[in-house]
Parts: sequence; structure tokens; C-alpha cells
Amino acid sequence: MHLLRPARRLAALTAVSLAGLLVLGTGAASAHVTVGSADAAPGGYGKTTFRVPNESDAASTVALRVQVPTDTPLTSLRARPVPGWTITLPPTTIDPPVEVHGETVDTAVSVVEFRAEPGGGIAPGEFQEFALSGGPFPDADSLTFAAVQTYSDGSESAWIEPIVEGQAEPQYPAPVLALTSTDAAPVSSDAGTPAASEEEGNGTAVTALVLAVLGLLAGLGGLFLGLTARRRTVAS
Repeated sequence: MHLLRPARRLAALTAVSLAGLLVLGTGAASAHVTVGSADAAPGGYGKTTFRVPNESDAASTVALRVQVPTDTPLTSLRARPVPGWTITLPPTTIDPPVEVHGETVDTAVSVVEFRAEPGGGIAPGEFQEFALSGGPFPDADSLTFAAVQTYSDGSESAWIEPIVEGQAEPQYPAPVLALTSTDAAPVSSDAGTPAASEEEGNGTAVTALVLAVLGLLAGLGGLFLGLTARRRTVAS
């Protein structure tokens, strides 16, 4: 019996430690509000999708306000309905007016707000996607949207910090939309968003950890059987 107790204790302690590593591994990456598109191109029109993970352990996300750039306004903009949410796209005056397809445009949407109905929202551990369709997009490589995420406890996360090339990512980076060229290969909206790639990487890491746990426990099982056989041999 004395030979078996250390092995049992080692197996229990190892399982607990590795379970803790799995929890840390799944929660180590910070979840940001991100934006992606499969067809947004300079000078064209397309669909953009904002992915909003809930980072709070106790409160729900009840609102998202997206600032649409006014220096290069998207003069045509529509929102896809989301069950349980109301959407407002108030127009603002563009000064000076811009010309789009030969027509002068003096109003455009500057803020899009998604607000959950009472009792609803994005619960802890969940995420939601909000889609916009419109354009024309500016003649640039990317377009930055500032966003503010509001929680049911009254707190807010302001995703407004610029990402500077060559510097570390800020704590609350503003969502950046990469504008593809018109001859770029099509990419699905899920695969085209930074959050999707991050989740895939997290999933691979978790799988590797799980396999490591199973392999180690199998080895401990072999050690346990070996000690048991040794005890029987000594006893005989």
C-alpha cells in the first residue's frame, strides 16, 4: 500500500495542475472588438462585420456605438437587423459636401448605435456580430472605426486607441478594416476577421494541452500498474 500512495498523489496533483493550465490557456488572449470584410475594396461597396465579445464576468454588453469616419464618409450605409436589438443611424451634415458618382452629398451617417432590448444583450462568455453594408470606401489600405462597448453595470470599454506600426498593440485598439483590392481572392467573413483567426489559434493551443493531459495521465496509469505488479511480486 505504501508504494501506491505516492503514485496516486502524483496523479491527482498533476491532473489539478494541468486543469489549471487549461483554464489559463483559454483565457489568456484578450478579446477585442474587431471588424472584417470579405468584399470591402477602395472606391467600392461591401459588407463589414463587427465582432463583439463580452469581456465581463458579471455584466452583459447592452450597447455598441460605432463612429463612422466623416473625413471619408460612407455616403450609403445600411445595417442588418439583429433580433433583440434596436439600431439607429442618425445622419449628420458633411461640411464641406462631397461628390459621389456625379452627385453632391451633404449628409451621411457618422454614428451607428446597436442597443439591446431590456433584459437582453451579450451575456458573459458570449459574443455577437453586427453587420453594415455600404460605401464607397476611401482609396486607402484600411479604415479605422472607433467603438464604445457599454455594459449592463454602467461600465464602458472605449475601443479608440490607434494601432501604430512598429509599436505594441494598445490595450483598447480601435477596430481597423483592411480594404482588399478588387482582384483579391474571396475570403469568408468568419475567416476574414481578426477575432476568428485568434479563436482558431486558441482552439489549437487548447487541443494540444488536452492531448498532453491525456498522454500524461496514460503514463501515470502505466506507472500505477507497474507499482501494483511489483507489490504483488514482492508479496508472493
